[in-house]
Amino acid sequence: MNKELLFEIGTEEIPAAFLPRAISDMEEIIKKSLQEKRIPFAGVRALATPRRLVLHIAELADKQEDQSVEKIGPAKKAALDEKGNPSKAALGFARGQGLEFSQLETIQTDKGEYLAARKTIKGEATLAILPDTLTKLVTAISFRKSMRWANYETRFARPIHWLLALYGKDIVPVKLETVQSSDCSRGHRFLSPAPFAVADFTDYLGKLRDNFVIVDPAERKKLILAGARSAAAAVGGKIFYNEDLLDNITFIVEYPVVIRGGFDKEFLRVPKEVLTTTMISHQKYFPVIDDAGSLLPYFIAVSNTQARDMDVVARGNEKVLQARLADAQFFFAEDCKVPLEKRLEALKKVIFHRLLGTSYEKVMRFRGLARIIADKINPAIKASVDRVALLAKADLETQMVGEFSELQGVMGSQYALLAGENPVIARAIYEHYLPTAAGGELPQTDEGAIVGIADKIDSIAGFFGVGLPPSGTADPYALRRQALGVINILLDKRYPLTLDFLIDESLNGLASVLKKSVPEIKKDVLEFFAGRFANQLIAQGYAYDTVEAVLATGLSDVVLSLEKIKALQAFRENPEFEPVSIAFKRVDNILKDFGNPRIDPTLFIADVEKNLSDSFGIIKKAVEEGIAGNDYNLALKELARLRPPVDAFFDGVMVMDKNEKIKFNRLSLLAEISALFHKIADFSKIVTAG
Repeated sequence: MNKELLFEIGTEEIPAAFLPRAISDMEEIIKKSLQEKRIPFAGVRALATPRRLVLHIAELADKQEDQSVEKIGPAKKAALDEKGNPSKAALGFARGQGLEFSQLETIQTDKGEYLAARKTIKGEATLAILPDTLTKLVTAISFRKSMRWANYETRFARPIHWLLALYGKDIVPVKLETVQSSDCSRGHRFLSPAPFAVADFTDYLGKLRDNFVIVDPAERKKLILAGARSAAAAVGGKIFYNEDLLDNITFIVEYPVVIRGGFDKEFLRVPKEVLTTTMISHQKYFPVIDDAGSLLPYFIAVSNTQARDMDVVARGNEKVLQARLADAQFFFAEDCKVPLEKRLEALKKVIFHRLLGTSYEKVMRFRGLARIIADKINPAIKASVDRVALLAKADLETQMVGEFSELQGVMGSQYALLAGENPVIARAIYEHYLPTAAGGELPQTDEGAIVGIADKIDSIAGFFGVGLPPSGTADPYALRRQALGVINILLDKRYPLTLDFLIDESLNGLASVLKKSVPEIKKDVLEFFAGRFANQLIAQGYAYDTVEAVLATGLSDVVLSLEKIKALQAFRENPEFEPVSIAFKRVDNILKDFGNPRIDPTLFIADVEKNLSDSFGIIKKAVEEGIAGNDYNLALKELARLRPPVDAFFDGVMVMDKNEKIKFNRLSLLAEISALFHKIADFSKIVTAG
């Protein structure tokens, strides 16, 4: 009989950032565990609040599925001795399987007839399996940081205070340190802290609600969003937010209560970005804006408790925000007293990294690289690019960025405008940091894009050059994000820039600090970029072997590499794709360790090799014209025309002829064909049926 499982881990408040990952971990871990244990179930759902992680499994079978096991023993011919009695080997095998010799069966295998033991292992009761399964689930949940408490060995995000474990009407006996499972949960820490018994999941949800806990994050999110929008509309505005803020607020409350507060209009003279950052990043408030996007002197906060007088709570939040905004207003006023350019000198005292010098030295490096890039893309903007690069990091020494590091670039842009800089320069100062996240906004100005590329390449080449590349999951200098930033800017702008060129120029500027040879660093950096590019494309839906096949021929121009990948992906729908891939693999496989091809037409004997040589000459010209025009679809269609003469060649001649000259000539022809294919992709990386 199928029953539901309800499991709740009650804790001290877990940081909001830990909970989304914990939810997905719980679902994945328990699904895998139940599948391995052969216990069928209908569905798994995990929920969370700051004080609890909850697992619900619908229609969990009451026992494991029976398992049929087959063990192969000795060969049938070795099963009987000369007198026709069971041999020692046969008897030993039967005994080892807990069977009589007469219970063994004979089965046919690729190697002949063998004795086999077939038996059915009865499934164990689910209730007997669950205690160990749930205990292991708790210890397997991954957190950024775990802790131990008291003198216990268990590690978890926060101390565990209670466990609720019900399978149908039965309490599952789970014990973690001194905490023993029961059928009891607890309500809101302050509004209803007493424990209460629950009968099932439906009863659990209802009683939690009665005790001021909304356990479903999706429901809490809807309540927060609806309440915040209503509160903002009451003062003629709407909330300004992003999903990160909404998710964060959702996971810091169990019982959301929306509050609206206000602040002095005088603060609206401070740039909008400063005020919204203060409210969002520091206070977890929703700013309120009008239809034009301008800030209104209000904010929406979400409390985790229902006070007797919520006006008192609102005033408390107003006082906290007032102090924060006053600080921001002071920092802004002080920063405005010193022009942005004059702050450059201070960067000479700021260490960017002990192996890569000061922030000032970094600015000078990527400033030089940015000028070189501008020369190649558009010499007319070289002066404005230089100005952006010079001022790009100057706001790092402002009080505002010192307090709100997430405003770097934003404040540089604001201070540049106040100092009378061209709006394009100001905009590009902000844009050179973009994108700040996967799929994020990209620079719109060429100045911002060029300086951004230069800055990012300098960091990547620099850290690789001093032996500090990312390792495993560790990426302390965000080089993976910066590499994707370079790739996506190049794809968006379609600049005629190769990674070879960018890396070479960057390493020239880093020559005095490099700890490894330039060729070695360049190779590592190119492989790093290829890895980032491949991961992004595969995540976007491109076949992994299509991506690998193109990138195996080298990554330099990311724009052209993407065009090749698109063309090859489309070509896979062509009926000719599979046979062409197989034909190319035949070519490539026979060429291992072959180099320096030299074709001598006078050594072609058979018609099939003459025909292949003639066809190759015609098709090569068409393919190269397609590649020169970046028309890879055309190039691949032309390459497909080589498949019949290649197949005929392999069927009609022995490539490895006894005559060394003929053998070398035939290999040379195949090497030329292989080289042509490699101008688009390495087809040996393609997974085919052949």
